[in-house]
Amino acid sequence: MAWNEPGNNGKNNDPWNQGGRNQGPPDMDEVFRNLSKKLGGVFGGNKGGSAGDNSGGSAVLVLLLVVALLGWLFSGIYTIKESERGVILRFGQYHAEVNPGINWKPTFIDKVLPVDISTVQALKTDGFMLTQDQNLVRVTFEVQYRVADPRLYKFAVVDPDASLRQATDAALRYVVGHSMMDDVLTKGREVIRQNTRVELESIIKPYNLGLEIVDVNFRDARPPEEVKAAFDDAIAAQEDEQRFIQEAQAYARAIEPEARGRVNRVMQEAEAYKQQSQLKAQGEVARFEKLLPEYIASPQVTRERLYLETMEQVYGNTSKVLVDVKNGNNIMYLPLDKMLNQNGSAAKTAAPEQRLTLPEPRSTDSRIDTPRTDSNRAGRG
Repeated sequence: MAWNEPGNNGKNNDPWNQGGRNQGPPDMDEVFRNLSKKLGGVFGGNKGGSAGDNSGGSAVLVLLLVVALLGWLFSGIYTIKESERGVILRFGQYHAEVNPGINWKPTFIDKVLPVDISTVQALKTDGFMLTQDQNLVRVTFEVQYRVADPRLYKFAVVDPDASLRQATDAALRYVVGHSMMDDVLTKGREVIRQNTRVELESIIKPYNLGLEIVDVNFRDARPPEEVKAAFDDAIAAQEDEQRFIQEAQAYARAIEPEARGRVNRVMQEAEAYKQQSQLKAQGEVARFEKLLPEYIASPQVTRERLYLETMEQVYGNTSKVLVDVKNGNNIMYLPLDKMLNQNGSAAKTAAPEQRLTLPEPRSTDSRIDTPRTDSNRAGRG
């Protein structure tokens, strides 16, 4: 049975049949006219429609508009993290920056681009480079940086990270090209690191990349594998040289205080000897000044007494030997000083007192030719 044939108790199954009338497809113009009448009733009243139909359509439309407005408002809420800054684009053009926190933007009007300004990123470059002395060396270098200006980072250049990589490679090749290979491999790495940073900052400054160089690190420098063994020997020799220098400096620091102590001790001893000599000389002068009146009063007696005191001092500090010359035997002798040292105090008390006859001193005074007698002394007194 066809859909347009009568059936089912005489009913027509045609969906487009209204009120038993056989019609074709609906007219689209009529549909749009009916919709425009309903909208006109909401905003200005529909004269052709009933009051109930107009109020129902108006309520639905208002509800839809309220829901759409709320959805638009809530869609503009966004959050910027503590380590980020937001770059606002209004109709595709830079407008402002926003700080961390909860913010709102008009959807479809503003667009927010979050930019991380706190995280330190690392950029590594590696490659063979030619030194000033025409040697080839493989250098590994690392640059640590972070975003300083979000606007410049987003809009100054197309790719700031790639630009920084190219600038780092250019700065490193320039510095290595003006350095000797021994400096690159051993003792000149710190100088190369500092020069590379200065050169890199001077290169990226005109481009306004919005990046800040935090630090640069000289990771590694290696010669080609064909000559690596020879360079390892040279580096080992330089390390030995530095080790010997440090050991020598440590020895110097250890021996210097001892030498200074000896110098101070010698100086103090010299100063003490100086003072002792001065005091001794002053004592001798004082003693002779006291003897002078006695010598003027009795020159001969004073000379004899001085002579005896001097000989006593001299013989007291020399070895004493007793030789038997009367019997003609010059070989037999007695070392008195050793015998006295062995016997000690007992030998001093047991041995008889020995006196040595000393020659009389020759008079140096032309006025006195003979020694004075007791009568002369008494008569003079």
